[in-house]
Amino acid sequence: MLLGLSGESAMAQLIVVVSTKSTLTALSEQQIADIFLGRAAYFPGGGSAIPVDLPEDAAARSEFYRRITGKSSSQMKAYWSKLIFTGRGQPPREVQDPAAIKRALAETPNAIGYMDSRDIDASVKPLLTLN
Repeated sequence: MLLGLSGESAMAQLIVVVSTKSTLTALSEQQIADIFLGRAAYFPGGGSAIPVDLPEDAAARSEFYRRITGKSSSQMKAYWSKLIFTGRGQPPREVQDPAAIKRALAETPNAIGYMDSRDIDASVKPLLTLN
């Protein structure tokens, strides 16, 4: 019976992705968190890191931040509000959907994003599966 499925199992795995032109082969969860929290502006080994986010109301975004930082959507909003107010940071660029993340990665080889595994295709390079 499928009635006992949780909301988490309804979503496929989240995958952190980069451009197929990227030389990156792996990043740790901590390195990814540092990039998406504005604590690291560069990839290990060089090259600026340009994080790309899904919209605030996207389920994949909430799940990504919960898994990578342990923070809820409201905690992330408060985090960025504080950094913006104090002039210490800007949140990742926000795009509309996974297709827009793919376009951003194609246009910007240093971009990094995330998406549901069901949206993965040959236009992106998977780096890390978040469990």
